[in-house]
Amino acid sequence: MTEHPRAPGMRDVAALAGVSHQTVSRVINGHPSIRESTRLRVLDAMQQLHYRPNRAARALVTSRSRTIGILSTSAAALYGPVSSIGAIQDAGRTAGYYIAVAQLSDLAPASIAAGLDHLLAQSVEGLIVIAPQEVVLEQLERARLDVPYVTLLGGPSSTARELSVDQVAGARAATRHLVSAGHRRIVHLSGPLDWFEAQARVQGYRAELESAGLEPLPAPEGAWTAESGYRLALAALADPEVTAVFASNDQMALGVYHAAHELGRRIPEDVSVIGFDDIPEAAHYWPPLTTVLQDFTQLGRRSVENLVAEIEGGAEPTAVSLMPDLVVRASTAPVGSAPAGLHTSPDVGGSA
Repeated sequence: MTEHPRAPGMRDVAALAGVSHQTVSRVINGHPSIRESTRLRVLDAMQQLHYRPNRAARALVTSRSRTIGILSTSAAALYGPVSSIGAIQDAGRTAGYYIAVAQLSDLAPASIAAGLDHLLAQSVEGLIVIAPQEVVLEQLERARLDVPYVTLLGGPSSTARELSVDQVAGARAATRHLVSAGHRRIVHLSGPLDWFEAQARVQGYRAELESAGLEPLPAPEGAWTAESGYRLALAALADPEVTAVFASNDQMALGVYHAAHELGRRIPEDVSVIGFDDIPEAAHYWPPLTTVLQDFTQLGRRSVENLVAEIEGGAEPTAVSLMPDLVVRASTAPVGSAPAGLHTSPDVGGSA
């Protein structure tokens, strides 16, 4: 998605007027110590740049809410968003900020706008948007926010305000691990394709197979649930030549276990299974699940650090992309072999 041109900020006004950004802030807030000539120069620069003073900038030198808002979709109950929100709350408290959360009941434009209005009415000084769906990001851009914000996404698009885990790299690592174990017919069970993460995992799966000279199979679309994984896996594993399944998250992988058991296909002797996220329960599946670990805690913490740096110091937004790790457990094995034992890969490439 193409990012819209950045709106002029206080530092742009300061540069044009030849003053510090603190002076611009004092002019905006009517500080009595500013010379009239300086005030007029700043006001002229503001007019030239069509600069609109924002609430967060004014609050820095007046009364401050010290509040950061989180806008999250109704999927906040999933492991990734829950983990990120918890980390944001912890990091916010450490930085001296309150955290206000608005959860969207649906993805209608009116609901997204209402969620933003609810947070802005609380005089939040910045926003963290957990928006894995493209429609939320589109509405965010249309809102022309006057407070700093960052987005926690996971897909192929990238903006300067995005913090994400490299989903394509994680999917490639998972697929590469299966290819290196001798699997040739590998099915990927996709998450819902209106999510950036699901799109990126399909992309990574296909890219890795193509680089190995193998033909990707159709990636049926699921719904992040164990029930969805079960239904899709019943169809996929009906093909006896399929020896590996890469599920788009660990809940879907749990459904794969159910389907494999029902069809009489042993894991990993008959079919290897990989998930994504490394939820706490993944190590307790039987056999324990090979999966891609995302550091949601670090993602949440970094989002607060970046946002506070912009709120308090005028730092420019910077995209952050974290690398995931492949955690190899007993649900994967070379074709036709017994379980290979348990170990954890230290890098995204994993090990065979």
